[in-house]
Amino acid sequence: MKVLIDPIAGKSAQIIETLMASEDMVDDPALQFKLRLCIEEVVENIVNYAYENGNGYVEVGTEIKGDNLYITFRDSGIQFNPLAKDDPDITLSAEDREIGGLGIFLCKQMMDDISYEYKDGCNNLTMIKKIG
Repeated sequence: MKVLIDPIAGKSAQIIETLMASEDMVDDPALQFKLRLCIEEVVENIVNYAYENGNGYVEVGTEIKGDNLYITFRDSGIQFNPLAKDDPDITLSAEDREIGGLGIFLCKQMMDDISYEYKDGCNNLTMIKKIG
């Protein structure tokens, strides 16, 4: 499944629900909970930060390949690799930690693989979860 949503301003919930309703989505409530958290993190980052004026698009998709569920995000917003930032030091108290980065850190912990590529003027993020 691939869906283009344009414009994305104010459509976080719609984008999340589109992905969660995909025919590729697993029928396992515990796994769906983890997937939803990761999807929400990525969608909120794109909707809130990818485009300076909030007007832009995102192409989202899901696909099952073998025992893996692929969830993809593509936008032409500001170039940003969320994986490039160092993981937060979770041994520090919340007051002593830098703001930001915890959501992507959690995604890296919950997914089996996450990759980022900037190609042809677009941010491309792929999350992979073993489902078999």
